[in-house]
Formats: sequence, structure tokens, C-alpha cells
Amino acid sequence: MIHTVLILALFQHPAARSHPQARATVPQAPDTGAGRPCKVVIDTVGHYGRQVEVRPGETNLFAGGGVRAHCQASGSTLAADSIAWFAGVGRLDLLGGVHIRDSSLSLDATTASYFVRQERLDAHKNVVAVSHSTGSVLRGPNLVYYRAVKGIRDTVEIYASSRPTIEYRSSGDSSGEPYVIVADRVRMKGSDRMWAGGDVTIDRSDFAASADSMMRDEIAGKSVLVGKPRVQGKGARGYTLTGRRIELVLAGREVRVIKALGTGAAASADWRLTADTIHMFVDHRKLQRALAWGNSSRPRAVSSRHTIEADSLALDAPDEVLTEARAFGHAHSTSQRDSSAAAQAERNWMTGDTIVAHWAPPPPPPPRAASASRGGAAQLQRLVARGSARALTHMRGRRDSVTAAPSVNYSRGSVIDVTLRGDSVQQVLVTGRADGIELEPLPPAPPAGDTTKHGKPTAPATSSPRRGRS
Repeated sequence: MIHTVLILALFQHPAARSHPQARATVPQAPDTGAGRPCKVVIDTVGHYGRQVEVRPGETNLFAGGGVRAHCQASGSTLAADSIAWFAGVGRLDLLGGVHIRDSSLSLDATTASYFVRQERLDAHKNVVAVSHSTGSVLRGPNLVYYRAVKGIRDTVEIYASSRPTIEYRSSGDSSGEPYVIVADRVRMKGSDRMWAGGDVTIDRSDFAASADSMMRDEIAGKSVLVGKPRVQGKGARGYTLTGRRIELVLAGREVRVIKALGTGAAASADWRLTADTIHMFVDHRKLQRALAWGNSSRPRAVSSRHTIEADSLALDAPDEVLTEARAFGHAHSTSQRDSSAAAQAERNWMTGDTIVAHWAPPPPPPPRAASASRGGAAQLQRLVARGSARALTHMRGRRDSVTAAPSVNYSRGSVIDVTLRGDSVQQVLVTGRADGIELEPLPPAPPAGDTTKHGKPTAPATSSPRRGRS
């Protein structure tokens, strides 16, 4: 058993009883014992307390009026309005205005109990604990603090419940903006591992997350969210990500990769993405690109009027602006002008072993718009299919009226390159064993009642096929 005693130097010294503010002359030194057992030394009391001998060799002590103490040969200090020492159980109660300064932690509370044999501190009411190594701050109604003591435990441990709030900073980074973590209960081990459970929320100016439970391990460089996890980027264009399980890959205190594992769903200002697995890459606190793949369902990316799906997808979105999507393995793309019946009939599609889609950057927001404005949406301007490529497109000629039906072009080839402007196909270029068919619309049918020279009504035709190589 660790030998831990309360030194009653002040109460045993005659001068101390006549001068309540006298101070015991016990030298103080840094806590160099990697958690040396605390031998509590009373330095000063506001007025003389009393001692009660429970049994031979076991004396309880009570004092008030402002008490100051420290751990012998240590930099740890304790202060409170009153104290009560129970020798039989080795417990020191501190009541009112509790201030504790340990080698790794500063703690303030209304009441606290220190169990010297276990090197455990229980604090209650208005608890504020500050880590010296990281600057992290915990605020809540209660806290249990286990000191690192040789032979008992090698790492500091902290437990808190009843929804504490933590301003979390990483090791070696006591400056800068912290993550604010709130949960029903929290456990911390050392300065780099944390577990939280029960309606967990994480917030920073650029980032927010929520889940039923959270684990953060800076030694392994990752954090895990489970139980309806959700991650949100708070940039001007922003993003969201949900999944069965979300993992965050960390570099120091910054999130670099966000992984949705199982039923992943991501969304941004320009696109939506679903897949079994989604990896999103973040730099300078902004989304830069995303990868998606899976077995139970094919990855699918949807922009305002365009859809791409394949065995796997890669989206480039530097600073959260979509510029390119690459689809690999049985790739398929569709596009339409809008959701109207006419647009559904004129839906364009393309297939190939791979498809690459290029978006033009969105127009900038008006000069007078707020700085947080998203601006316009990115515009699809080019689609390229390679490997057994096929495409069905609708194209209007320059001289066609707005109400005229478009021509229909079906093409096959090694490579099909489609250029778009706005919602309209401007050009289809087919190379490598190219062939296809184009159907052009006929002129409008004659007015009702018009007949041929034989006096029979003319049946209107809608299109005229023209087949040939493109």
C-alpha cells in the first residue's frame, strides 16, 4: 500500500495556535516523481480547528476560515474555505471556494473530496478544470480526477458526467481556436485520448459534428463517430456527410480526411453523393475532393440536372467548388433541362468504361452580396466517355425555333466527347470506329382539314431517320 499521511505540522506547533495565519516551513519542489503520492501538509488556516481522536493513532481534523495546503515535495497546492480530514478512510474534504493546482491540472469547484490512498479527486458544482499541457478546459457539474502515480497508474484520467462542456485543444497546441465538445459523459486519458457518449456534439467555426458516441485518439491520429453520425463543413459553400460510421483522420488538431463507412451520403452546394464508402479530403479547413465506392450499391453523384454513377467515383472540388468528376467501371451519365415532361423526353445519356465530366466555375456573387454568399452553381460544360462508349443526345439547330423538336443522335465509338452550353448540347465528337444514327424532326403537320389531291387526310410524321457514320 502506498504510504500517504496528512502532516499536521501547523496544529502541532504552539506558535501556529496563537497565530492562525502562520505557515508551516515545508520546502516545496516540482512534482518530479511522475506522480509522487501526495502527503498533504497544512500551511495556514483562518482559525483554529479541532482534532477528534477516533481511536489510538487515528485522528480526524476539522478547520475553517480559509485553509491552504500542499503536497509535500511537490508543486501541488490545495485551498478551500474549510477542510475535514477523515484518517480512517484517508479522505480530505474541501468545502467552499476550492482551488487545486496539480502538476498537470488546475481545478476550481465548490466542493471536492480527495481520496489520498487512491490518488483520486472528486469535484462537484461549478467545476472548471484546465489542462496545463494543452490548455483544454472542462466545465461541468462534476469531475473525477485520477492523478498519475507510480505504482497506481501511469497516466492521468478524468471522468465527467451530466453534459460537461470541453474546449478541446491538442497536445502542443494551446493556442488557436478549440473544438467545443458537449456530451452526456466524457472520459479522458492523458492529453491525447478521449471518449464521449450520449448526444455528442463537436463545434468549431469551420466544422461541426454530432453522434451518439465519439472516440478521439491523437496518438493513432483519428477520431471515430458512431450512432447516427453527421459531419458538416461551415464554409461559404459548405458540405455535409452522414454514414453508419464516420472516421476522421487527424494531423495535429486539424481534420484532413473524413470517411463515411456504410450507407454514406454527402452533399455540397453543387452536388450530392451516395455510396457504401465515401472519403472526403480537407485542406485549409475546406473540402478539396471526394472518393466513393462500394459493393451493395453503386456510387452515384447528382448535380442540379446531371447524374453520374459507376463502380467508383472521384470528385474534384478545390475550395468546395466542383470542377471535375471521374467515373470508373460501367460508368453511366444522364442529364436533362428540368423536371418537366418535355425535358424528360429529351433526356441525354452516355455510357462507357470511364466518363469524365468537367464543370465551369460558378459566377462570382454580386459585389454587394454578403461575404458568405455561395454565388451561382457550377455549370457542366463537357462530358467525355472512353471505352465502348455510347451516347444518346438531343440537339437543336441554330435556325430551329424554340418550339421545334430537337434532333436525336445515337452514337457509338471508342471515345465520345460532348460539349454543352447551359442546358443544351452544342457538339458531339465521336472517334474510333464511330457510327450512329441521327433522327431529324419533320416540319409541323399541315392544319386540320387539309387533304391530299386524293382527298385523304395526311398522317403527320414526327421524325425522319438518317443513318451514317458520325
